[in-house]
Formats: sequence, structure tokens, C-alpha cells
Amino acid sequence: MFTNILRMFWLVVAFSISGSSSTAFAESWTQWRGPNRTGLLDEQDWPLKLSAGRLDTAWNVPLGPSYSSPLVTDDRVFVTETRNSKSEVVSALDRETGKVIWSTEWTGAMTVPFFAAANGSWIRATPALDGGDLFVAGIRDVLVCLDVNNGDVKWKVDFVESTGSVLPSFGCACSPLVDGNSVYIQAGGGFAKLDRADGRILWVSVKDGGGMGGSAFSSPVIATLGGYRQAVVQTRSKLAGIDLKSGGELWSIDVEAFRGMNILTPTVIGDRIFTSSYGGGSFLFEVSGSKTDGFKVSQLWRNKVQGYMSSPVVINDHVYLHLRNQRFACIDLLTGKDKWITEPFGKYWSLVAAGDRILALDERGELLLIHASPEKFDLIDRRKFSENPTWAHLAVADGQLFIRELESMHVLDWTKE
Repeated sequence: MFTNILRMFWLVVAFSISGSSSTAFAESWTQWRGPNRTGLLDEQDWPLKLSAGRLDTAWNVPLGPSYSSPLVTDDRVFVTETRNSKSEVVSALDRETGKVIWSTEWTGAMTVPFFAAANGSWIRATPALDGGDLFVAGIRDVLVCLDVNNGDVKWKVDFVESTGSVLPSFGCACSPLVDGNSVYIQAGGGFAKLDRADGRILWVSVKDGGGMGGSAFSSPVIATLGGYRQAVVQTRSKLAGIDLKSGGELWSIDVEAFRGMNILTPTVIGDRIFTSSYGGGSFLFEVSGSKTDGFKVSQLWRNKVQGYMSSPVVINDHVYLHLRNQRFACIDLLTGKDKWITEPFGKYWSLVAAGDRILALDERGELLLIHASPEKFDLIDRRKFSENPTWAHLAVADGQLFIRELESMHVLDWTKE
């Protein structure tokens, strides 16, 4: 009998150890700006405090510099880094502990122009994860497909070599978009579609040499406009709808921008599209017509406020946008009038919203929790947690916040009272 009791004891211990080291989380964050590429999550009961005791570090690991947002699955966190100004590295970390599961490295680095040196010469695009594939855009206009299980390289495409395009002056910034058997990215001096299985370039559309040399900055989305599913992409000089099969341009409209700095991800609301540009202003466009009869695009309004690098969130027909002048604004989507504009904050915010709550990560290492209200700027709480730059987009899943500081990965647990 004692032997049976002892056996049961060790089974319980083994189960406890196994359970404590293999916690499974339900929510994930597997691409640029989250599940729907909009920065919006299903409504959640977020805590109303960011103070210590309510928002505490789960783990923090040092890394080389990067601007890529982390990707999160039920058991892993995927991060990028540039090491020794020579190589790009992708690592899978254990979500519970931060320990390295695997790392993959390739040669890839460059120096951005001197006037942009303050923004760094390291990897900046956020990868995309789908099924067993991880798609990583390197700074030298390359796209690499990795096996998520072990980090093995399935294929690698060098767009400069393959298309004869120029190396982007500021490096590749577009985050790849996975759709079924295809991958889309602004690279090779245009908007490219690749076969997911082997990396073959199927077409390169809307080649755009506007502004500084190389590929454009904005990340594409897929939307149904006029009853027709299509890619919506913002190049250096225009906003366009692209046929997913042929790469043909369905419609386009010019978007004014200084030196082609159209950086925001287009925000699609029904048949309307919001965007904003450095030197141009903020715009709402409407796409009408159909694939059969032809599409038309028209500008519904323009506001003088200018976005820069921060993509907005849209809540209840209001756009919440961090501006080029470092202020935060609320714009009425129906009229184009700004409802309020704050005093300046940092140079960049990444925004995640659930219901009428917005989490903003300022590039100066500060988190802000905001009530989304068109009546006033309603700051619920704020917390400075880092002296290091935090340019990478915030990720949120299962009550955890994933913050990629310039040279570390910081995971926080957000708990209720």
C-alpha cells in the first residue's frame, strides 16, 4: 500500500511540474496590428490601473535592437533582432519563461541615410505567422519563410536581386500579409505577391518610384469593396485597390506626402478608407462601383492634421490618431472635423483598443490607458516603465502585454483586483 501511495505522490508531482512549465494561453497576436490588422480586439474587461501590483513583469530578456512587433501564440513569442550591425536573427521564446527555443540567423544589415540615423539601422518590419510558417521581412528587402517549429529556412527571396529594384534607402518597413496560399508585401519597388509554398514572385504591381528610393513603407490590408475582395495598399504616392489574382489596379487616388512618406496602414470602414500622411493631411476616401462596371474613388473630406508613423484605431465612427506634431487627436469620421487635440507626447504611439478603451505605447517607454470619448481626451491611467525606446508595436493577448523595448523583450501580466 505504501508503494502505491508513493507512486501516486510522484505522479502528482510530475503532473504539477509538467503543468507549471507548459501553460497554454488561448489568445494570440500573429501579425501586424493584431488579429484583424486593425489594432482592435474583441471587447474585454481591461483593468483600470497600470500601477505596480496590477501590471507586473512576467519576464524580460535582453536582445539586439529591433523595431518589429513581437508575435504571440499559445506557447511562444517570436522576436527579431539585428546583431553586431551584421546579421538579422529571429528567435522563438517560451511564452511562460522567455527561454530561447530556437534561433535562426542570416547576414543582413545596412546603414540608413544620415538624417534618419536616429531612427536606427536595424530590422523594422513586423513578421507574419500563419499555420506552420513564419514570414520575416529583413531590412535589405528580403523575405524569409521559416518553419515555426524549429526555425529552419523554407525559402528566402532577395527582391533587389530578383527584380532589379534598388535597395530601399530606409530599409524594408512593410509587414507581410498572408492570405491563403499567397503572401503580399511592398518590396521590389512595388507591391508583390508570392507563392506561399516556395516563395516564387507571381507579380509585382503598382511600381512606385516616388520619394526616396526603394520600396514603400505602408503595410497592405485585404478588404471587400463594392462587393469585390481586393488588396488595399498605400504606396509612396497613392492609395490603390489591387486585384488579388492578376495584380491589376482596380482603382487609385493620389495621396500627397512629403518625400513619399505615406506610412500609415489604410483603415477600411465599409466602402470608405481613412489614411493620413506626412505633409499631406488626413483623408477619407470612398470607393464606389463594382468590378463589372468599374470602380471609382472619391475624396469625402480632408483635415489638415497630419499623421506620420502611427496607424489609428477607429471606434464608434471616430478616428483616434497620433499626429506628426506628437499630439493625439480624435476626428469625427462622418464630418472630418477634429473633436479634440491634446498637448504633445512622444514621437510615436502604437495603439490597441478593446471596446471603448485604448492602450497606447509611447516611444519614450510610457503606457497610457485612455477612455475613447469624442467629448474630451480622457486619460484613465499612465505609467512610465522604461527609459529605453519602445518603437515596436504593442501586442496584447490573454491579459498580457508584450512590449518590445529597443534592446529587450518585456512581458507584463495585467491583473484585476
